[in-house]
Amino acid sequence: MWIVMAVLSAVFAGITAVLAKCGIRKTDSDVATALRTVVVLVCAWLMVFVVGSWDSIGGISPKSFLFLILSGLATGASWLCYFKALSLADVNQVAPIDKSSTLLTVLLAIVCFGETYHLFLKLFATALLGIGIFLMIEKKDMDAAEQKNNQWIVFALGSAIFAALTSILAKVGITDVESNLGTAIRTSVVLLLAWGIVWMKGKQAQMKQIDRHELFFIALSGVATGASWLCYYYAIQNGIVSIVVPIDKMSILVTCVFSSCFLKENMKRRSLLGLLLMLIGTLIMAIWC
Repeated sequence: MWIVMAVLSAVFAGITAVLAKCGIRKTDSDVATALRTVVVLVCAWLMVFVVGSWDSIGGISPKSFLFLILSGLATGASWLCYFKALSLADVNQVAPIDKSSTLLTVLLAIVCFGETYHLFLKLFATALLGIGIFLMIEKKDMDAAEQKNNQWIVFALGSAIFAALTSILAKVGITDVESNLGTAIRTSVVLLLAWGIVWMKGKQAQMKQIDRHELFFIALSGVATGASWLCYYYAIQNGIVSIVVPIDKMSILVTCVFSSCFLKENMKRRSLLGLLLMLIGTLIMAIWC
């Protein structure tokens, strides 16, 4: 079941990136992130009440609370970096770098949780993922002004680093906590961080200027994110981190398909080869590791 949940997480996460891109063409990325988090929070707490785990919040240990909060902060930082990068570059440029968090997460899971079963195969699959990610990083034809502004790369790398920390911290924090409740607590932390950034930067006035069409896509991306998180943290809690994360990161396959169909961001042969290597590496992880 945890593998099924990891696959569903990848599907919803892949849709999220495309929906979010449609919602931040004119809307500030920080404001969009804060609005999306509200939707995710509603979805998360709704699931808590549906499964009836809200009354167990008093039994959560201080250690679990601490790591859930740290995981939430890392998630918030990853989101802010990711959607800033999306606002500056194409989905097909940002997504591969963001997914490089897989490499760091797998290595950290091996070291921190002792997930050394079939270690050689796992490292081989991780190498395939790394090569695939490198091949997928496309270079656009840019004019001189655009070449001087490559900030999106810095934000995409920041997103990947914080995303890797998120998975490791969440695994520790969610060990003795019902996964839906853990997700809701983490999302609450992300909400505070996202809105804190908006207020510190004085962007709250932009709320009144958001295009309704973009607001609709921001809300949809929030729903997709909420669904992805609920599936992902169930898989993290019940499965093997170094396998769950690569499966989840294959959301890039869904992202590329949707961005090609709806955003007309076509992929080159080099990128398609990279995507194939990532798929092979993920299948090795899921089937033999």
